[in-house]
Order: sequence, then C-alpha cells, then structure tokens
Amino acid sequence: MELSNKYACFIPLCPLVAPRLTGSIAFFFPKATKGFRRLCAAFNIFSLTTAMFISSVLFRQQFVSHSIQQYLWARILRSDFCLNVGFLIDPLTLIMSILVTTVGISVMVYSDSYMCHDQGYARFYAYLSLFTASMPGSVFSPNLIQIYIFWELVGMCSYLLIGFWFARSSAANACQKASVTNRIGDFGLLLGISGVYWVTGTFEIFELCDRFAELTNDGVVNPIFANTIALLLFLGPVAKSAQFPLHVWLPDATEGPTPISALIHAATMVAAGIFLIARIFSLISVLPPTTYTISWVGGITALLGATLALAQKDLKRGLAYSTMSQLGYMVSASGIGAYRSALFHLITHAYSKALLFLGSGSVIHSMEKVVGYSPTRSQNMFLMGGLRNYMPITGTTFLSGTLSLCGIPPLACFWSKDEIIAGSWLCSPPLGLLASTTAGLTAFYTFRIYLLTFEGDFRANRIKNNGCSTSPLSTNLIGSWGGAQSESTNKQTGTSNSSVSRQQYMEGNETRKTKSFLAPNFPEENSDYEGAIEVHSDPNLIHPQESDLAMALPPTALAIPTVLIGLIGVDLTQKETDLDLLSEWLTPLTYLSGANEKAGNLTEVLTNSTGSLSLSLVGIVISFHIYGKTDKPVEIKIFDKSELTNRNFLTTFGRFVRDWSANRGYIDYYHNIYIVQGLISTSKLVLLLDQYVIDGFVNGTGILNLLGGESIRYGENGRISYYLFGLLSGIILPLLLAIPPLP
Repeated sequence: MELSNKYACFIPLCPLVAPRLTGSIAFFFPKATKGFRRLCAAFNIFSLTTAMFISSVLFRQQFVSHSIQQYLWARILRSDFCLNVGFLIDPLTLIMSILVTTVGISVMVYSDSYMCHDQGYARFYAYLSLFTASMPGSVFSPNLIQIYIFWELVGMCSYLLIGFWFARSSAANACQKASVTNRIGDFGLLLGISGVYWVTGTFEIFELCDRFAELTNDGVVNPIFANTIALLLFLGPVAKSAQFPLHVWLPDATEGPTPISALIHAATMVAAGIFLIARIFSLISVLPPTTYTISWVGGITALLGATLALAQKDLKRGLAYSTMSQLGYMVSASGIGAYRSALFHLITHAYSKALLFLGSGSVIHSMEKVVGYSPTRSQNMFLMGGLRNYMPITGTTFLSGTLSLCGIPPLACFWSKDEIIAGSWLCSPPLGLLASTTAGLTAFYTFRIYLLTFEGDFRANRIKNNGCSTSPLSTNLIGSWGGAQSESTNKQTGTSNSSVSRQQYMEGNETRKTKSFLAPNFPEENSDYEGAIEVHSDPNLIHPQESDLAMALPPTALAIPTVLIGLIGVDLTQKETDLDLLSEWLTPLTYLSGANEKAGNLTEVLTNSTGSLSLSLVGIVISFHIYGKTDKPVEIKIFDKSELTNRNFLTTFGRFVRDWSANRGYIDYYHNIYIVQGLISTSKLVLLLDQYVIDGFVNGTGILNLLGGESIRYGENGRISYYLFGLLSGIILPLLLAIPPLP
C-alpha cells in the first residue's frame, strides 16, 4: 500500500480529534460518560493506531526514496514578512512519529486496566490523546514558530497529567514546579528564536540554519552574539529534557499516574528537547563554544543523575533519575558532534524506559493491595522483594529492560551507549572518563532497583510500620475532577473504596533518619525511630499477583524492541561500508547537517566496547554483592559499628553518598534558598515599593487635591462684590509690582 506524503498531516490530526470529542462529552455529559467510557478509550486507541499505521507506511516509502518534502500554506502575508504553516516530512520526523505512536499505543492499552477504577478515566484519556498529538505536531513542524506552539502544548499537557490527581498536594506542587521550571527554558527559547529571526530574517528551519551558518562563517554576525543566540535556543531543551540545573522538575513528575511517567520519560516531553537539538544541529555545529558547553552540560547531567539514583528508595523516582542521566548522554553526544549516536540512543532508551515504567506500574498496582494506596509505601522498594515469584511476566520483562539500560549486549542500549562513550573518549578524554564512570554507576543503580524489587523474599508481609495504617480502605474516592468524595457519596454511586486504586496520597510521617549505607529504609535493630521493622509471620497475609492481560501485554510487546531495536544501528555485514539501517534512514538529514558519522561493523563494536562493558559488569557485581541477598533486611549492615575505626573513610564516604542521593544532591535546597526565597524577598520589596512609593504618590496627590479644594471652598461665598475685589486685586497688584521704584 502506498500513500501520498500529504497524508502525513493525519498523524497529528487523528489523535487530536479524539481528545476534543472525549473531553467535550466528559465535560458536558459527565453522568452519560460513565456508561460508555470504555468506548471513549477504544476511540482514542483507534485514532492513535491509525496515526501509527500512516507513519509506518510513509516510513517504508521514505526508506526507499530518501526524499524531503514540505507542504506549506501562507498564514500571515505582508510585504516584508510571510509566515507559512504546514508540515515537513523527512527521515527524522517519521522515526520520531513511529516512536511516539508505538509507545503511545502501549501506554493507552496499559492505562485501560491501570485507570479502570478512577472516576477521571475519560478525562485521563482525553489528556493522553492530546499529549500524543502534541509531539507529532512539533515533529512535523517546518518552522520555529510552529515548533514553539506545539512545544508549549506539550508543556500544558504535562502540567495537566502530572497534576491529574490534583487533590493531592504533592501532585499539585509537582505540576506547578514542572510548569514554572519549563517556563524558564521556554522564555530563553523564545529569545533565541527572536534572535535567529533578527539575524536570518526567516523562521523556516532548513533555510535559517543554512543562512545562519553562512553569515557566521563569513564574519557578518558577531561571534559572541551568535553563541548567545545558540545558547538561548539550547535553554529550551535544558528545561524540557531535564538538564542541569533545570532538572529539578523531572523526579517530582512521577506524582502523576505511572502510564504518564512512561510516556513523558520515553516518547514525548523529554524527547522534545533532544529532537529540537537534532533539528537545529547544523546551526549549532558551526559554533565551537556552544557545542563545548552543550557537551559538558550533558556530561555533568549524566553523572549527576546517576549519583542521585544511587540510594533512592522510591521505585519511580529512581527510574526518573535514570532518565535524567540517559538524556545527559544524548545531549553530550549532540555537543561532540555525534548526531547519529544521540538519535540512536534516543530510540533505544525510549523503548527500554517505557518498558521499565510500565513494569513499575504493574508492581505498584499489585503492592497497593498489600500495603495500601500511599505512594510512600506502595513505591518503596524496601517493602518489596521476591516479586518475580508472584509476577513472572513483569519480572522477566523488567529484567530485559534493566539489562538493556545497564549496557549488556545484545540488548538495545548497549549499541547506542557504547557509541556515545567511544565518541566522548575521541573528542575529550575527561568527557570520556565522565561517560564511562556514569556507565558503571548506571549498571549499579539499575540492577539495584531490580534486585530490591524482584529478588529475595517478599518483605512487606514481614514488616509492620508503627503509626501508619496499611489498609486499602483508609483512603477516599477522588472524583472525576480531583475532588475527594465522602462515604455517603460513595454509597449513593454504588462505588466501593476497596476497588479504588491510587486515589489519594496518604501523607505519612515517615522519617528520613537512616542507619546503613545505601539502605535508607533498613533501620538497625533495637532502633527507636518511628516505623521500626518488626518481623512477623501470618499464613493468611495477602501477596502480590500478576497483572491482568491489559497490563501484562504492553510490557511484553515493548520487550521485543528492547532486545532487537539496537541492531538497526550496527553494520551486520562485517564490511567497512556504512550499511546499517539507521544510517540509511538518516542519510538525507546527515547530509544537510554536515555530520559525517559512520557505524562500525559488528566485530569492531564488540571489540571497542570491552572497557565500558567491563565497567557495567563491575557495577552489576557490586550491586549484587550489596543487595543480592536481602532475605533478612533487618540484618543488613554494610558497615558494622565494630569496624568503624578501621573503615572510617569508607563509612563517611558511604554516608555522604547516601545523604547526597536521598537529599537530591542538595540542589533543591539551594534552589529554595537562592531562587525561591530570593523571589519572595524581591516580591516583598516590590510590595513595599508599591505601597509606600507608588501608592503614596497617588494618595498624596489625592490628599493635596482634597485640601486645596476644601481651602478654595471656604472662599466661595457667592457675593459678587468679593469676586470683583479679587479680580481688581489680581489686576492691580501685578501692575504695582511692575512699576520701577523712584530713585
């Protein structure tokens, strides 16, 4: 089957129609929506499936023709300005389109079971479809203005979905934090777009990139100004793709439903920043200071994300820091000119991370039936363990995603990550050392997540936290728009609290006090801190169960590309020619951007990957040594008190790493002091200025007018003789003053 490239406009339009219809029905007919909400979900899934089918057909045709086409319509016509809207079709757009639609369909199918008991089910699917429509809209945009519009739409959707359960204060704060942080980057991006237009006189991507590069090479544009514009453009991806120092929103974004976390981290929001860098790569590549800055921002972010993930006890938050670290790899690769490697890692990481997040959602869904619906408990890895025995499908698929992220061949992320590490060593040895260190840390914390979650014995039934109820019935329903419902309302609607999942954040009083290295939830024996572990055995205790088909099928499907998708970037012919599929797909774009990368053959890649693979294996071995035997968590002590005198440095360093990770590197603390408190102090000064200076001037003027009017009022008695006297006095006195004195 062949389709005209004009049909590409239906890729963003199909998922855009579904949320409009679903949202309208849910808003105007909320009671009727409950009867056919599954039909709304099916319609949303069908619309995205249609978009995926069109993307696949056009990509097959693109693979043969290697053509780049634009379809434009004049939107604003003036004598000196013309803005065209339309869509651009090239290999990059179709690769991103397939990525977004395939992951999006998996998330939508998964959400049908995950959100089935939530009264905001239809609203959730409306937001979800709008999210999946926003990213293809940005991908197919031919100019920066259109990209910016969809860029903001992606941000709006993330705000709505992160704060989907907005009755929880933590979710409301998280979506506000994400929105404000991204507005900083978006403002810089808007300034950069304005600067590019000032220099080039156009918003069209290919035209402005070529013109900007030509003007810069000819010395027409001041180098400082050119680099400033490029860095302002880069500020948008810094916020959107969670690069240091604007990464602080990403871990808190896990407050949203888990399917949303999978979509944000894999295919939509964070991928938008990497896509923009790839789209304007030829503009950035002619500015060495900018590329140097980009490479080191990415490298620092990769290492920082890995260190912050080392001691996380929250399952989703650990995966969030992992995303931050892997995005740092992609940005660093873009900075050193490894354009193809960055896109390659974007593809492999997306499928692996989507698999891991969907697997974590299945785990959380099962844990809630055991420990209750508080995220502080259902997402706590130290209350899990041994889940592979109860959830074999989830455990097996999660292991494949874990090994892929660790960089173990022949899984997907091994091929792309190794290319980035090799390119980093060739470009800058310090940057290569940083990338290699990150690879070892990645293997450690990723395998740590798997071991604590799926291996050993199940610990939740052996642990009793004092002062915190674990009953699933201790939460209230949340209405379709986030408001909590009373028990009487539940009885009227015939809804039981026992069937509700993930409804309300139970604000527990968990203490942050920790007792052992990298084990923040394992207190020492005879500890007096709140929530001390008590071991007990009850044969009637509840155990987790494997998820149903709707939740087990998407991770199983994603496990296939997680294992095989990496082979598209490797030359399997064992020849020196560049015959890997990824290079074939990106040939036209590579030509335009000036990147001259070639993939090595299979033997060369495996030989050069020995160093990074060894570091990954070392990280896995260390992780297994520390967390591999967690049958008795009470007895786990990494450093015994009796050995403190001999291992004082190691103990101090271990506790520093633990505190560094648990406190997010203290970055949020300093953000609060220097930025939040600084803004509050500035706002108070502005308030005082407004009250006592601006309002004082206005109020003073009013008082003077009042006093003057009152004074004049007493002289207004209505007698003509007084008025004539005043008139004559006003005439005679100036004349007398004008007569010169006698000599």
